[in-house]
Amino acid sequence: MKPMQGKDWDSSSGNGDSTVLNLQQEMEQFEAEEMERLGLEDTSKDQFVERPALNFTRSQKEHTTLLISGLTLAHDLFLQSAMQGMGYKVEVLDYPDNDTLRLGKEFGNRGQCNPTYFTVGNLVRHLQHLRDVVGLSPQQINKDYLFITAGGCGPCRFSMYITEYRKALRDAGFEDFRVLAASQTGGVEQEVGEGSGLDVTPRFFLGVIASFLLGDVLNAQMYRIRPYELEPGATDAAVERCREFIMTALRERNSLIMAIWRVRKELAAVKVDRSVVKPKVAIIGEFWAMTTEGDGNYHLQRFLESEGAEVDIQLMVNWILYLNWEVKFDTKVRVHLRKSDAGSKGIKGMNWRLILATTWLVDKVTRGVFYTVGRFMGLKGYRIPDMDELAKISHRFYNNEMRGGEGHMEVGKLIQNVVHNKVNMTVSVKPFGCMPSGGVSDGVQSIVTEMYPQAIFLPIETSGDGAVNVHSRVQMQLFKARQVAQQEVRETMEAYGLTEELVREVLERHPHLNHSFHYSPHRAGCTAADLIHEVGRKLGRRCKTPELATAE
Repeated sequence: MKPMQGKDWDSSSGNGDSTVLNLQQEMEQFEAEEMERLGLEDTSKDQFVERPALNFTRSQKEHTTLLISGLTLAHDLFLQSAMQGMGYKVEVLDYPDNDTLRLGKEFGNRGQCNPTYFTVGNLVRHLQHLRDVVGLSPQQINKDYLFITAGGCGPCRFSMYITEYRKALRDAGFEDFRVLAASQTGGVEQEVGEGSGLDVTPRFFLGVIASFLLGDVLNAQMYRIRPYELEPGATDAAVERCREFIMTALRERNSLIMAIWRVRKELAAVKVDRSVVKPKVAIIGEFWAMTTEGDGNYHLQRFLESEGAEVDIQLMVNWILYLNWEVKFDTKVRVHLRKSDAGSKGIKGMNWRLILATTWLVDKVTRGVFYTVGRFMGLKGYRIPDMDELAKISHRFYNNEMRGGEGHMEVGKLIQNVVHNKVNMTVSVKPFGCMPSGGVSDGVQSIVTEMYPQAIFLPIETSGDGAVNVHSRVQMQLFKARQVAQQEVRETMEAYGLTEELVREVLERHPHLNHSFHYSPHRAGCTAADLIHEVGRKLGRRCKTPELATAE
């Protein structure tokens, strides 16, 4: 490239643009000459540009099948049935496995996290099945199917998922396939034209919420009962029948009360023995990783149970109430703005009092419905976290104004687990490279565990190919948790002057104490210790160790 001589850039003379153009041309010519000299080929590719979202209109509703996935099996099936009851054609994708992970990595960008790879790989596999096995053309698939997923924002690749899905679908040969993002704060991403095929009415909204709450209660019951079942497989068989009862009621719009009553009878028939000492382990962390029940988290829930633990899962209702709390918190902050908003109370054109009243009502109604459904389904003694309390106790470690992932909830949950002795061990699971959850569990939580050295806390990352390593780490920490649970039971027995024979005798005289629905008042980390506390009080004995007798 020859130096530019005599080409002074004088912006005032108007020659600046031509000078820049000449420089660009010379640079491109130099690049081409060097590549030819070095024998290099031009490997430049067109940058992927995301096309506007393709619409799903009312006229397409009759022939379009909506594909959904991403939650637990119960949540997905109940959501499918509820939408079918409202006239939609809905299909639940198979659970993603490591084959879908490899497929997601084949068509996805590098550096994505597991939820992206598993989800888009699962979708691509299903579309390839429709094309290669069922025999549908890509054009017919694009016309008759679409995928609905959650949308999000914040310092997380969650906000990039939809773009990643569309890019991978293009590379897999389904460029015009529709992916709609259902925002967590309401609405579906698409242009308004003929009218959205998703008619988000109060009935639609209530159907979705009902699906989530029913799935929550059934899952909570399943994880409470299954570790203590006397007949292996009895809980899974009962839960499978329970899912069918609820799905039929939602799909055919029958009485949910009758369906819940049938569920109650099924679960009540499972025989349990809660005097067996099992450490209780809470799973927290990134939403998808802690919720999925497959290869995405190395079947963590089942693995813990197979190792003799009781698993305390996180429910969808927590996430719903957290999103509602965010609206309340942000509104209270905006009320006091002065410079960036012309309103006298910081929110010009908005009724902030009505917003706060609505968030209060949503919180109360959601909790009320959950507890009512739980009571009918036999779920006793379950407490939904207080969002204000979580925010308060975690604020000094993680600013409540920071968003992304589960925000401050993960910190607050660990503190509650330790301070209130809710569990014997806490596992924080997240995808490899997850920025919000990784920064919390690997950074902030280290300060929390220094303040509470009695905490047994294990942060793990999932990458799809590290099951042996993760299971080994879980086993090592679970050994400590098992010792803590055994010590709790031993100290409780001594505090009440009980023996194993006497405890067994009381349980035989009072069989309701070992009913599948019975839940002893919380006083210890493991369920067996709580049961022994109750047995001691049933015998009228006073606890010789006062600190053990204090209920939460």
